[in-house]
Amino acid sequence: MSAIKAVLFDKDGTLFDFAATWVPWAEAFLLRACAGDREQATAAGAAIGFDFAARHFTRDSIAIAGTPEQIVAALTPHFPAQPRAALLATINAEAAAAPQAEAVPLMPLLQQLRDRGLRLGVATNDAEHPARAHLTSAGVAHMFDFIAGFDSGHGGKPEVGQLLAFAAHVGLPPAQIAMVGDSLHDLKAARQAGMRPVAVLTGPARADVLTPFADVVLPDIGHLPAWLGLQGAQAG
Repeated sequence: MSAIKAVLFDKDGTLFDFAATWVPWAEAFLLRACAGDREQATAAGAAIGFDFAARHFTRDSIAIAGTPEQIVAALTPHFPAQPRAALLATINAEAAAAPQAEAVPLMPLLQQLRDRGLRLGVATNDAEHPARAHLTSAGVAHMFDFIAGFDSGHGGKPEVGQLLAFAAHVGLPPAQIAMVGDSLHDLKAARQAGMRPVAVLTGPARADVLTPFADVVLPDIGHLPAWLGLQGAQAG
């Protein structure tokens, strides 16, 4: 088994707690798009799997692992007079401003991984601009060798373009890279790309859903150094 020399992270539900970030985003975006009409916001929210009254996403919500363009497609019937480009701009603007709750303290963890000589990257189905805004706000953007959103030219997950672009960027074979994420999109992309799929439970998906597609399921990314140490011992 090849030793892991790089880690590629999903963003939402992995680096950042999903609900703490995206519930406020959904409320702010829907109210803005609906000009404050809560009844319309509730109906539009249901189209993307968000229960406005209960303040939670359904497990099959397009917002969990989908791209902003896919969210726009689901919402378009509710805003027939609004151009899709305007909806996308509103989504991205509210995403960039969404509050970020780190899944674990990120700076110490990322520094620990870099001190081990690991190359680090982010591959998200969010757009690149809000992704960089979130990482910059958390003070960790500089810790990553590579940051890609669905609109960075490599496509989105579960396709493998982002993953292979990271491998090429750091000059490593996919077998020496762990892809860490909270959704099936992350894990399926990792497996297809030839990377090690690592699941975390800081997103909406349950362990029993993720386990068949992952090499390991961790409570959160704070458990990653111990698992990586074990993999290094096995490789050695």
